[in-house]
Amino acid sequence: MILDGPEASLELGRRLAELAHPGDVIALSGPLGAGKTSIARGLLAALGLAGEAPSPSFAIVQPYDPPEVRFPVLHVDLYRLDDPSEAEELGLDDARHDSLLIVEWPERLGEAAWHDALWLSLDVAPDGARALTAKVPAAWRDRWSLT
Repeated sequence: MILDGPEASLELGRRLAELAHPGDVIALSGPLGAGKTSIARGLLAALGLAGEAPSPSFAIVQPYDPPEVRFPVLHVDLYRLDDPSEAEELGLDDARHDSLLIVEWPERLGEAAWHDALWLSLDVAPDGARALTAKVPAAWRDRWSLT
């Protein structure tokens, strides 16, 4: 799938909001500036968040709870983690039981961290468009229709 600008990334996020529910993990991988946060912002807006969601780069985990959004969401940015063991302190595995996890820089934990995550990888093309590749696990196959 090709995302030809920031609006396309926001729209993908809005469409993901129709498919996602608590217990899901959406892993957003790609270089700085690829559009990971734009996808997350579109998803959060479609779930009811008023205003723009801040990047969780420094907070690492930015929680959103009803009535701010339809259901609990944790927007996670693992960029600043130096070692995968640091993620254990975040309690993400426990939190995902009743929350949607949107995880930027999931490769910091390795692709096996969440075997059932919808893994979206973004690459920036020379013309500035974003090429999106999706790894769709069994838990998402009946819902995934965005390519």
